[in-house]
Amino acid sequence: MKFLTVLGLLATASGAATTSAELRFLSCPVYRDTDAGKKSGCWLATDPASGIRYDITTAPTKADWNRAVLVEGRVAANPADNPCGGVVLEAARVSVLDRPCTRHMLPAEGFPGRKFVLPDRNVRPLYASHDLPAKPWVARNFTIPFDFDSDFITYQLSDYYLDRAVSYALDVQASRVDIIAYAATTTALISGERLAEDRAIARSRAERVRDWFTMRGVPLQAVHIRWQDAKVPRPGPETDMLVAPSLRIVDIRITPGA
Repeated sequence: MKFLTVLGLLATASGAATTSAELRFLSCPVYRDTDAGKKSGCWLATDPASGIRYDITTAPTKADWNRAVLVEGRVAANPADNPCGGVVLEAARVSVLDRPCTRHMLPAEGFPGRKFVLPDRNVRPLYASHDLPAKPWVARNFTIPFDFDSDFITYQLSDYYLDRAVSYALDVQASRVDIIAYAATTTALISGERLAEDRAIARSRAERVRDWFTMRGVPLQAVHIRWQDAKVPRPGPETDMLVAPSLRIVDIRITPGA
């Protein structure tokens, strides 16, 4: 698949080590009812091509056992880590699709699950200290990731990066905010099915991000939006270096005021 080829080329060009190839597959998720405290239950998904069951619990978007999911990620570097009864995917992404599935739940069967840990990518509370950027202020770029075919601002992922962007715009009294949204409109064959986003989702993403800025107090006349098809993947920390999700992003450039 071309996404795997691109990932290899990027790793070679940057000199970075890649622990494993990027996986993408469709599945009906299964819930494992473990009991290690709050949010410790496990989400599992089986790749229909290989029959391998993967642990997708760490994905920022949780599965819905009534609906199919698009799973994306890489196999974790430590295969011995198996708290849920599946091969652990790191940098996992789960996009919930509008396709019905039959509910299925497994007992714990001796698997402990994971104790809940607050993610590093977590919006800071309003009472937390906030350091203003030093002058002279400079233009900065931000990237907001999205799930497949969705304009939803994902909790503890997209909202984290968007909160940083809006806060910076307010801190530097932005004179202009440029928002460019992308859609993954090129068809990909995944688990025997052809998937692609409609370009309209890019516009919806741009409008959703714009609304975050204006609701926080950035003047509407300062915010400019565009949307287009994604042509070249640009993996970054916002997508945990995953290639396919990097086609579903919103780029933001903030120009400071005088």
